[in-house]
Amino acid sequence: MAKWPDMSAGWLIPMPYQGVSVSNFNVESCGTKAKLMRTLLITLLLFTVSRANAAEEPILVSPQWLHEHLKDNNLVVLHVSFLQFDFDQEHIEGAQYLWPENLAPNSPQGSYNAPDVKKATDLLRSFGVNDNSHIVLYNVRNEVSPTARMFLTLENLGLQGRVSFLNGGFDAWKREGYAVTSVKKNAKTGNVTLHQGDRLVDKNYVLKTLDSNSGLVVDARAKQYYDGEPTGNPRDGHIKGAKNITYFDLVNDKNEFKSLDSLRGYFSPVASPDKELVTYCFIGQTASVVYMAGRMLGYQMKLYDGSMQEWSRIPSLPMEKTEAPK
Repeated sequence: MAKWPDMSAGWLIPMPYQGVSVSNFNVESCGTKAKLMRTLLITLLLFTVSRANAAEEPILVSPQWLHEHLKDNNLVVLHVSFLQFDFDQEHIEGAQYLWPENLAPNSPQGSYNAPDVKKATDLLRSFGVNDNSHIVLYNVRNEVSPTARMFLTLENLGLQGRVSFLNGGFDAWKREGYAVTSVKKNAKTGNVTLHQGDRLVDKNYVLKTLDSNSGLVVDARAKQYYDGEPTGNPRDGHIKGAKNITYFDLVNDKNEFKSLDSLRGYFSPVASPDKELVTYCFIGQTASVVYMAGRMLGYQMKLYDGSMQEWSRIPSLPMEKTEAPK
């Protein structure tokens, strides 16, 4: 709980006010201007501490939760799918359509890159996202991993604690019998501000992690590819020293994230929660599922954006295959 300064005997303010030196300035003795200054400072302090202590929104929400909060003034729902056709046919009332490549663009340098901050800002503002908005993402059918990448991208743009994921996606919403619509609702332009974060890391960060005692590298791909089965990349196997947590083990056959106890069963043998985990896959998409699960368990998570698409092409970067049992 925040501890407030004692105002009973006046507050010494270590800053100038309208050109007056106040290094030894007693607020109670200075009339109207001092009272106004004190009020402004208390208001600012209350606002700052309330923002700092504000509870983060849950990473996962249920269909029931979303149904109960759908009319909240600060809620923005984003329908994530590769084809707008799906959105045009049916979606949750009030949802906006998010094409994954708008926030994870491909380029000649590689797949699934971080977006330009200005373009991302313009896009989210067009969805009605404000600085106090709570964003809920939902996937269509089995498109959990691209939607998880949108979750990671939004956190990387400074929105951690303000983004949630509808567990089970659109199918779970419909199984509960909640209404859908084909009518698109236009959003009032928002005012959100974004910045590029540090959740997406490069190959040099991975190399430093491999030499560190405070972090581990985690391969999110299927075990056979981790072990060394050919994938079509220039080199097969995994980043030397990386552990394996297969992304599709973390969701059930209804495309819902498994319980925290079940998720812990995959993570605990790899690392304790005090370790930072840097996850990767083929192009930085499916590893986003591991990123999300780790976040739910309290791990510090990052994602190597180049993934095997980049790493396997640079001969100087260390790789290995799993040794066959003797």
